Amino acid sequence: MRWEGYGIEERYSVLDNDTMNECRDAFLKIEEIRDTNQLKVLNAFREVGVSTHHLLGSYGYGYGDIGRETLDLVFAKAVGAQDALCRTQFMSGTHAITTALFGVLRSGMKILSVTGTPYDTIHTTLGLKGNSLGSLKEYGISYDQIDLVNSKPNLALISQKACNVDVIYIQRSCGYTFREALSLGDIKAISITAKEVNKEVIVLVDNFYGEFTNTTEPCSHGADLIVGSLIKNPGGGIAETGGYIAGRKDLVELSANRLTAPGVGREIGSNPLGYRNVYLGLYMAPMITAEALKSAVYASSFFSKLGYETLPKQLNEWNDIIAVVKMGSLKKLEIVCRAIQSSSPVDSMAFPVASNMPGYDNKVIMASGAFTTGSSIELSGDAPIKEPYYAFIQGGLNLISSRYAFLKAATLLDKEK
Repeated sequence: MRWEGYGIEERYSVLDNDTMNECRDAFLKIEEIRDTNQLKVLNAFREVGVSTHHLLGSYGYGYGDIGRETLDLVFAKAVGAQDALCRTQFMSGTHAITTALFGVLRSGMKILSVTGTPYDTIHTTLGLKGNSLGSLKEYGISYDQIDLVNSKPNLALISQKACNVDVIYIQRSCGYTFREALSLGDIKAISITAKEVNKEVIVLVDNFYGEFTNTTEPCSHGADLIVGSLIKNPGGGIAETGGYIAGRKDLVELSANRLTAPGVGREIGSNPLGYRNVYLGLYMAPMITAEALKSAVYASSFFSKLGYETLPKQLNEWNDIIAVVKMGSLKKLEIVCRAIQSSSPVDSMAFPVASNMPGYDNKVIMASGAFTTGSSIELSGDAPIKEPYYAFIQGGLNLISSRYAFLKAATLLDKEK
């Protein structure tokens, strides 16, 4: 690829070529995963019998909405779950997680996070900050946590504490921490360890950024519930909104009653705009997730060649679509985010600046020139404003556009020296 006509110096074309060569084996592995997942999703559509009328919308209460009901069946098959609640009524991933937690927990119960402090936006739900109005804490549900050790679960401590808790909470991705995502093997080990001492414990996985990065999902490795967002991996860059809760049928039903109302559950919820883009997004998700994974692999290799510390270090071991780059200064972090924004197909003229955002503990800078606002399956770069200024790079609908953004960032970083 020759980049000179796009404002990239020739020496960066050489670096791009070197990076592509280094990533070749990892890309082949990603493509094998993509192909397996694509056939799995295709057959979910075929087995359920998706038809044109399932793509249409509904009005009013949405009773008997066959498109909504069929989508649940397809999604459950695609992720290897007994059941699924795949809904445009979920306003965010945080909303989906909150719904699941309130659905399965009751007063006097306890949740144990085994991956350290969860992502910022769930802190208020748990009652970890603020005045806790409406939080799990206010409803008499307690919280405890176990930190990871070198990005791995502390199985010995989990074994000690799991006997006295009701939900084991696992955050699969790194969130805003400098760690690698948990593997499916890690999730399986946590589940086995916890259930050896407490057969009734519910293992709930925050599956954000992890869907379709492997050929199976956490439901096949001991998770009782998985939760995620449709404007990330499983929406394929096409779904405009929504989220999902999938897993054990009884737990999904409890979550449905929390989303709407007890006794009504999953039977209501209209969608006048129809389900075409949700179905199409799910169908495209394996391919788009593969492009996002390639973008993350490339980013890790590329920025490492520029002298920055990156994660994950092993290009063949990925469990989410996030690459983390230790920028070392606020200025460099801003340059990378602004390069990503200016290389985007939408709002390329925007100038990202750090600001306070609802649910976050620090000011956050976010770059995402996306067709769907906040869609992290589209190329984005964001970070909390705190030392040592990590850039969290995620998504990418196609590798070539992601490469261009990173090459542009390198050019601008060089000018800053």
